[in-house]
Parts: sequence; C-alpha cells; structure tokens
Amino acid sequence: MTESNNESGDSRKLNDSDQSAESSSSHNEQTPIDATEPTESVVDTADINQEQAAPPYKREPAKADKAAMIKKVILRLLVLLVLAAIAYGLYKSSEHNEPEVITLQGQMQMQETSIAAKVPGRIAKIMVTEGDAVTVGQQLIEMDSPEINAKINQARAGKQMAQSQLDKAENGARPQEIAQAKAAWQANKAASDLAENTYQRVNRLYEEGLMARQKRDEAYAQYLATQDQTEAARLQYDLAMEGARSEDKTAASAQVAQVDAQLEEALVAKEEANLRSPIAGIVDNVIVNAGEVIGQGVPLLTLVNTNDQWVVLNVTETYLNQFAIGQRFMGTIPALSSPEKPYTKQFTVYATSTLSDFATWRPTNNNDGFDVRTFEVKARPSAPDRRIRSGMSVVVNINPALANQSQE
Repeated sequence: MTESNNESGDSRKLNDSDQSAESSSSHNEQTPIDATEPTESVVDTADINQEQAAPPYKREPAKADKAAMIKKVILRLLVLLVLAAIAYGLYKSSEHNEPEVITLQGQMQMQETSIAAKVPGRIAKIMVTEGDAVTVGQQLIEMDSPEINAKINQARAGKQMAQSQLDKAENGARPQEIAQAKAAWQANKAASDLAENTYQRVNRLYEEGLMARQKRDEAYAQYLATQDQTEAARLQYDLAMEGARSEDKTAASAQVAQVDAQLEEALVAKEEANLRSPIAGIVDNVIVNAGEVIGQGVPLLTLVNTNDQWVVLNVTETYLNQFAIGQRFMGTIPALSSPEKPYTKQFTVYATSTLSDFATWRPTNNNDGFDVRTFEVKARPSAPDRRIRSGMSVVVNINPALANQSQE
C-alpha cells in the first residue's frame, strides 16, 4: 500500500511538473517571469495561463456544429430538389395522359341583301342611316326622276284615247246617225221603186213596138242601180242599229289594256324610285349620298337580317364525325365575352359541303397516310342574338379522342 501510494504520489508529481513546465513555457512566451520570484507564484501564474488558454479549446466544437448544420441544410436542399423533380415528372406524365383539345375558329355570317335601283335617277333624300332597324315596306331612299313622270303623263293620255274608242264601239251609233241612215235607205228605196215602174212601162211600150230597145235597156239598168243603192242604204241602217261588231270591241278593249299596262309600268317605276325595304333587318352600309345620279341596277345600301344567322367552320374529315347534320356543339364568341363570363352559345349543324382541292392536305410519302379533305360546316344558333354581327369569330373546342373512338 505504501508503495502504491508512493507511486501514485510520484505520478501526480510528475504530472504536476509536466503541467507546470507547459504552463511556464507558454507563460514565458507571453510574459517574462522574474527568476527571483518564489515557486508558488510560478504555479499560480501557470494556473492563470491555463485558464486563459481554455477558450481556444472551446471554439473547436462550435466549428464542428457549424459544419454539421451546413451538411444538414445541403441534405435538405438535395431532398427538396429530388421531391421537386419527382413532382415535375408526375405533372408532365399526367399532362401527357390528358387528351389534347383541338380548337377551331369559325366566323359568324348573316343574310345580306343589297338594295339597288331599278330605274336611273337622282337621289333626293336618304331616310335611314347605318345601324337603323327597318321593317318590311319602310321607305329607305327617295329619288327624283323627271323621265318617269313624263312616261306617266303619256300613258294616262293614251289611256283616255283608247277608252273613248272602246266606249264608242260599245255604245254604237248615235240616234241622229241611225235616223240619217234610215232616211237614206228610204230615199234609195223610193228611187228604186220609181225605177222599177219606169222600166215596166218602157218594157210594155217596147213589146208593142212603140219604144226602142235602147230605151228599154237604159230603164232596166237604172232600175238595177237603184236596187243596189237601196240595198247599200239598208245595210248601212242595219249597221247603225247593230253598232260595232265584236271584233272591233275586242280590239278596242285590248288597246285599253295595253295602255293600262304602260301606265302601271310607269307608276311601278316611280314607286321603285322611292326604294322600300323588302325585309326586316338592320342597315349595314349606306353606299351613296344625296344628290348623286345613279344608274339602273347600282347598289345603294346593304341590309342584314339579324334573324338569319349561322357560323361557318372549316373542319378536316378526321373530325367531321363530330359535326354531323343535326348534331349540336357549343361555341364561344370572344367579341361578346368578358374575362369573368365568356359568351357561349349552342349551335346545330344544318349543312356540310366539301371545299376545293386547294384545301386538301396531301401526304408527302406513303407512311404519312392518305389525303385529308376539308369540309365547310354550317350551323345555326339555338336562338338568334341581335348583338351578333357578321364576321365575329366563334371558337369551338373539340376532343380528338372522340374522333378516334368513332373510327375504332
């Protein structure tokens, strides 16, 4: 036991001596020590220096903690990057799995009617402006045409003359004319009777040999002449009593009808000069101005029928099965839409027709498939809207998956 205690005491002494040596060396590097000072002061100085040297040993664990924190942050960033890459991959895969939507752009159209002049003339007044709503029969333009007025007056004068001829034919001769014809007939009849009696007397004298044959022949010729005159007078009297014959009456009636047609034509021309609307709609464009002289058949303004609307789409035959006759689809009109509320309308297909060869897609080689033609599809809205104008775009979205299913 004593030996062990001595060994432990010796070991402590050695350790103390080593520590004092280390402290003394460090202290000697910092502050010089006087050799005359006692040993206890040296020991105290070593303790103090040991306490002052302790902080450098405490900074090493802080550096280790900082490195560990940096490693954790980097690890977390790597994990976040991996998760982001996985999420992006899932998003792209789901995006590829979703069916692609095909967008078609059509155009609205409305029935347009061009109003043209049927007769030449000068525009006196324009009674409508662009955007006005008009009804059937409403006057649009008033024209001034002196030529039409002259034709109307001429036709009216011709009608009066033809009508008088017809009245004369229908009414017959006047009573005075009938009496005159009768008197002429009676006079010729009396002369004929006298000539007959004269001829008989001369003939008896001729038979008795008292009268020459020449005298008898002259009396006979006079008798025949008076008979013919009497017959002519009688016929004239009968004609006056009967009036005009049916053919003359028919001719006079036809003449009156012809003049009536000419007058009606002139009046219609005057009416056409004052242009009226043939349909109910909206004035789309006014082409002429007041005071201009226009010719026959020249368009003056354009009307649109807002109740007759349709959309035109150009669709390849790949998706034509989604636009069969009678099929309905939804379309969006951007011109009437707002960011908060799009303007959608239901359309019904009523006509399809193929376009020309220039609208045909042709493959460049045999592996690309076959020729794909383009068709023009026309569809009417479920209910017309007066706000819709010709030329507005219509956007239609279709699902190509439905086309593939139908082909299968």
